[in-house]
Amino acid sequence: MRFFEDIEIGAVTRLGSYSFTEGEIVAFARAWDPQAFHLDAAAGARTHFGGLVASGWQSVVVSARLRAQAWARDHENLARAGLRAPRIGPSPGFKDLKWLRPVRPGDTLTFESEVTAKKPSTTRPEWGLVFTRETGTDQHGRLAFELTNCIFVERLEA
Repeated sequence: MRFFEDIEIGAVTRLGSYSFTEGEIVAFARAWDPQAFHLDAAAGARTHFGGLVASGWQSVVVSARLRAQAWARDHENLARAGLRAPRIGPSPGFKDLKWLRPVRPGDTLTFESEVTAKKPSTTRPEWGLVFTRETGTDQHGRLAFELTNCIFVERLEA
């Protein structure tokens, strides 16, 4: 992640890929989303899903983790180059979350983040708001997950 002024609208960052296993899907569901179609393949087979599927929230969590890891790598690279990394603030929220197709055991999603807009914060001049479209695409090239995210990024010109 660069400083607010350096971020270009349209820039795409590949965050990484993640393969969903049956064991991880069930473990996540037991802890956070205990619906039958996330917990048991036979129960899932009796639903419109036709089998076990991952919680949509698991896709969100994986995306967030991969995004944080990508920022950490960027900051490490800046530090190695002797450059100061920007502060990245929290997200004031997201919108337009869509789970477009079920994620099944064995599916691998590739996550990307595209900068769609940015604006200086009106209440915190040292920060800018960066808006991104976060996506997860399966191994067949089909979009499975998307949301619009917003994060605070430090400004140089504050």
